[in-house]
Amino acid sequence: MTSSSPSPSDGAPAGAASGSTTSHGTAPGDVTGAATVVGVHRLVLGRTAAALATALIPTTLTLAVVHTGTASGALGAILAAEFVPMLLLLPVAGVFADRFPARRVILAADLTRAAAQGGIGATLLTAGVNVPALAALAAVTGGAVAFGTPAVRTLVSATVSGPQRQQLNARLSAWQGLAQFAGPGIAGTLMLGIGAGWSSLLTAALFVGSALTLGGLTSPRPVVATGNGAGTGTGGGDARRAPFRQDLRAGWAETRRHPWFIANVIGHGIWNMTAGVLLTLGPVIMMRHHGGGTAWVITLQSGTVGLLAGVWTAGRLRLRRPLIAVALGASAYALPLAALAAGAPLPVLLASYTAGMFGLGILDPLWETTIQQRIPAEALGRVGSFDTLISFAARPLGLALAAPAAAALGMTLPLAVSAVLVGGANLAVLAIPAVREHPEPDPLHTPAPPAAAEAVGAVGAAG
Repeated sequence: MTSSSPSPSDGAPAGAASGSTTSHGTAPGDVTGAATVVGVHRLVLGRTAAALATALIPTTLTLAVVHTGTASGALGAILAAEFVPMLLLLPVAGVFADRFPARRVILAADLTRAAAQGGIGATLLTAGVNVPALAALAAVTGGAVAFGTPAVRTLVSATVSGPQRQQLNARLSAWQGLAQFAGPGIAGTLMLGIGAGWSSLLTAALFVGSALTLGGLTSPRPVVATGNGAGTGTGGGDARRAPFRQDLRAGWAETRRHPWFIANVIGHGIWNMTAGVLLTLGPVIMMRHHGGGTAWVITLQSGTVGLLAGVWTAGRLRLRRPLIAVALGASAYALPLAALAAGAPLPVLLASYTAGMFGLGILDPLWETTIQQRIPAEALGRVGSFDTLISFAARPLGLALAAPAAAALGMTLPLAVSAVLVGGANLAVLAIPAVREHPEPDPLHTPAPPAAAEAVGAVGAAG
């Protein structure tokens, strides 16, 4: 959910040079024509539909494979076929997000996912679990997820600025969080009611719907980077676009210019890894010591309440040093890990998990807004893609390591080490001066006009 300037319409594709002080043609943070009540509602509705559709996919595929009795290795191959291209293509997708208008990139990604899910539905209805076909279509889905993700930050940052941007990020976090939480349950219900094939076709329809919400939204005209890396600030003229590899290297160079960003990304990666550990060992502990699966379901529900409360709070905070709150929010995840390691009673586990997820709710909107404010608009897609890459890769690592570690060492030690890691890594970020500093306002960032404030306020009232 991660500053760009407005343009009357989508511009021609162009490159982005690292280190340029010029934004996408004009001042970053200006409000585009999408900053209206209708435009902001479309943005929130579309990204929520896409999040729900994305959450349906793994559960639908899992239940389809399990229902037919296909070997578990087939399921692993299909899910890996989606995951691996997504990781590999994220840095490339970051370049695309900076070169091309964000709306067009997201539109192409949504329609590609719709086509892939339509193909999966047709395959399940006509040929059953055809592993090679499903794996190929899952790979297309994963690639489209990679290309759509960095561009969302760019589109959000181009829609509103200032406090309204933080509020919009909070609304997106809340609705997308609800969609991700509801997705598996909805997928299971659809599987039982209409079957996996029709469920995949419904998922395709959701992606078509999310694509349709992009109609009428505008995105900034990217700068054209010349061969020597200078941005022209426009989408036309005789400027030559920088080579793709140069743009990719420039994005990494821009990333390294921000130690606060790298330190936070590492901390958030550790958070995702330790979340994998908790999600693997937590249910086992609940089954053995707290009365079974019901206790785990209640724990997850309490976490959802904490997450939404944190997001609601984040949208209303006005902090001069938001990165301090980001660090504290991420480190709060040490609480449920430590409680599980200590064998705490169920009420303590519920309270600690609620507090940990409340911290995540605070973290996400503040982090997205900080990136959009501090990273140059012409490099936002590339820099943000590294953040997404680490986060996406770390969760499966934790899931993979948890069970072998628990088998070898018992469950207490992996949980305790995870608590120390996530707390220590994120609190250590506070030692970086740029985290504790209040950055000077960018003179190019302008307050959102009344129409934008009304738009976000309307979405907030609806949420």
